[in-house]
Amino acid sequence: MKRIKRVTIVGVGLIGGSIGLALRRRRKSIEVVGVGRRTASLRKAKRVGAVDQTTTDLAKGVGGSQLIVVCTPVDTIVETVRRIAPHATPGTLITDAGSTKAEIVSALDQDLGPGARFIGSHPLAGHHRAGPEHAQSDLFGGRTVVITPTRRSQAQDVQQLCDFWSLLGAQTVKMTAVEHDRAVAATSHVPHLLASALVAAMPEEYRALISTGWLDTTRIAAADPALWTHIFLSNRKSVLSNLKHVEANIARLRLALERGRTDQLETLLTKAKRSRDAVGS
Repeated sequence: MKRIKRVTIVGVGLIGGSIGLALRRRRKSIEVVGVGRRTASLRKAKRVGAVDQTTTDLAKGVGGSQLIVVCTPVDTIVETVRRIAPHATPGTLITDAGSTKAEIVSALDQDLGPGARFIGSHPLAGHHRAGPEHAQSDLFGGRTVVITPTRRSQAQDVQQLCDFWSLLGAQTVKMTAVEHDRAVAATSHVPHLLASALVAAMPEEYRALISTGWLDTTRIAAADPALWTHIFLSNRKSVLSNLKHVEANIARLRLALERGRTDQLETLLTKAKRSRDAVGS
């Protein structure tokens, strides 16, 4: 990995805090700076050992860093990167950890000035609990991080970013931002919508009967609603497209039930089981 002495994390919550913890555990020679809006949250990040120093001053926090990771909500990433760029040290690489990529990459695939270049990232890791107090140093171990370079991206920058995430224990995959958004709509965003729909559909009087099946299926519905609202809207086209496929499968299951067709129902369930078994635990 290209020599990095200082990394700035803008937004030291669960993901940002986990990046900091992993960095400080795996490469102690790298100084980690945390930038945020709330001093209380920054104090938590420092208390758990996610950062070496903190500041609420964005310009001060990014200066002198060779890599900046923006871990703010998806609807603020573009604005944050644009605010960072004029204060970044020449040659600085900026990435993010946003769950959607097309809108972000399209907006930032341009000359950001002599101080910075941007390449998108999305670590496929997380938790429904937010905040630096829930950060984990091994959160990225064995997980996949998607890198979304464009035609403007320099090969050495892409490699530096891949090396960075590999240092944290992750494996990297490169794809376009549009391909990424189509994929995560099916693997992450629509499942979250469905989990929320299942929770909303359950009568409150049945709560005493909740067991592991319901809990396992709906765990992600406990995540931050404001955060996920912006994710859904940012990836609206791909989410709606995938929802059509889900609705078609629900319609097939409903029809088999209505007609009492054991063979059709079992065939549909068997197909789903085979696909789920192929993924593993």
